Amino acid sequence: MPMRLGSERPELAGATEWFHQDQLPTDLSDKYVLVHFWAVSCHICHETMNDLIKYRDQYKEHGLQMVGIHFPRYEADTDIEKVKEDIAKYGITHPVAIDNLHKIAEAYQNEYVPAFFLFDKEGKLFFRTAGDRGFEKLQPKIEQVLGLSQA
Repeated sequence: MPMRLGSERPELAGATEWFHQDQLPTDLSDKYVLVHFWAVSCHICHETMNDLIKYRDQYKEHGLQMVGIHFPRYEADTDIEKVKEDIAKYGITHPVAIDNLHKIAEAYQNEYVPAFFLFDKEGKLFFRTAGDRGFEKLQPKIEQVLGLSQA
């Protein structure tokens, strides 16, 4: 059963490796957090990544903290070199957890890539979505949680 709106943000525990972990605040309380699940083999992840990076940069000054979770779908996705290539190719400078054991995905009750979990400043799930159709709904929800829209 997927996480319900209003659920507490799970810990980001169980990663097999981290990239840019120094960009992850030690305390995420009182922060708007967007957790993004993706995989190197996911075509839609690649299609939406540039826009996602744009959102990261556009809303950072408004308090949005993005955390990527590389969630492998296949054995070949566990190749860290491929993940590093995507991190470089897309300019991913936000923290990225490698979830090869699916511990973070289990905590978030997630089985999809791409998937997006948006949390408010109280650490409560404000919005969740997946896929390219879901991605289309993400920006208005980011603006809504940040208080930048009337929606």
